Amino acid sequence: MQSILKLNTRRTFSSIISFRRTLTTNHDTPWRTAYGGKYTVTLIHGDGVGPELMGHVKSVMRCIRAPIDFEDIPLSSHIASDEMFERAVMAVKRNGIALKGNISSQNTTNSLNVLLRTRLDLYANVVRCKTIPAVPTRHENIDIRVIRENTEGEYSSLEHESVPGVVESLKVITRAKSLKIARFAFEIAKHHERKKVTAVHKANIMKLSDGLFIDCCREVAAEYPDIKFDTMIVDNTCMQLVNRPAQFDVMVMPNLYGNIVANVCAGLVGGSGFVAGSNYGDNYAIFEQGTRNTGLGIAGKNIANPSGILFAAANMLQYLGLDQHSSAIKKAVINTVQEHKVKTPDIGGTSTTTQFVECVLNEIIKMTPTIGFNYEMQKPTSGFRYKNID
Repeated sequence: MQSILKLNTRRTFSSIISFRRTLTTNHDTPWRTAYGGKYTVTLIHGDGVGPELMGHVKSVMRCIRAPIDFEDIPLSSHIASDEMFERAVMAVKRNGIALKGNISSQNTTNSLNVLLRTRLDLYANVVRCKTIPAVPTRHENIDIRVIRENTEGEYSSLEHESVPGVVESLKVITRAKSLKIARFAFEIAKHHERKKVTAVHKANIMKLSDGLFIDCCREVAAEYPDIKFDTMIVDNTCMQLVNRPAQFDVMVMPNLYGNIVANVCAGLVGGSGFVAGSNYGDNYAIFEQGTRNTGLGIAGKNIANPSGILFAAANMLQYLGLDQHSSAIKKAVINTVQEHKVKTPDIGGTSTTTQFVECVLNEIIKMTPTIGFNYEMQKPTSGFRYKNID
């Protein structure tokens, strides 16, 4: 794996160059690999509970009769050769879309999750954190979309030991990508009829880098006068989330703050197993659980909460235009928890993963016509392509 990591710095700059090139490219027609009336989706297994949850995802997709074929890529921290990593990258590029388990960083010098996002220029990460009555939480009526710039900031992977015992790490913030993620956040707010966008920062200390990010957000905010815009320092944000989370609507921020805030929000609504995340670029999309928790400690124990990865799979179907399939999976998961009281230990229950999925499958059968849902393969679209994401 070492040779991949040595190439990381060079590829970081290559991604910047490729980003500039895409500015003049027409992306109105999303690329999807499709044969015989079915989409092909890259399935990256990941570590911990990832491989076992992917098996359950396949069962759900068969039950819902989703027009999906999976291209399995067993990439993990234990299977992380140059060849396997490149195979994963090419599979996502070929198919245009992927469902991914989290990859642990403990056996690699650098994070493969970060490398995938930078190689594919998946500039936007979206995590929706919403409470449901059946999951006990300290606060009610939370519905927050956390939008995170996904490819730069502290995750630029540009660090070195200048002299023994002194490490310098570069935080990269660019005007082009700050404007892009800010506009993405405001478009999400506009299309989902959200009332407020909050930009999270530390510009009181990092006056140039975070200052540039906030200036870009303000510039974009001026184009959306119907949406309220405010800013908040990241440490105060965390306190306010724990104290009064209902004040937040859409939140946008640089990479590291987004990682922290998304995890705080996930904890407020049920934990890491209960939220989904998605990563978007101009050409590709990867769907996964909302936090970077691999679940190594519970792998193989049949107690992992499959809700997050099932919500991610449903969001993937919605992204492909398969709204009925997506809606049925989401309703089946919520009914499992809310009506049947089937819960895994992380949300206050005693059910196993298998019992949870069996209940989901039974709910799907009730909602699915015997001939399956009608669907048409996605046609070329124009305008804001992500308006239907959840």
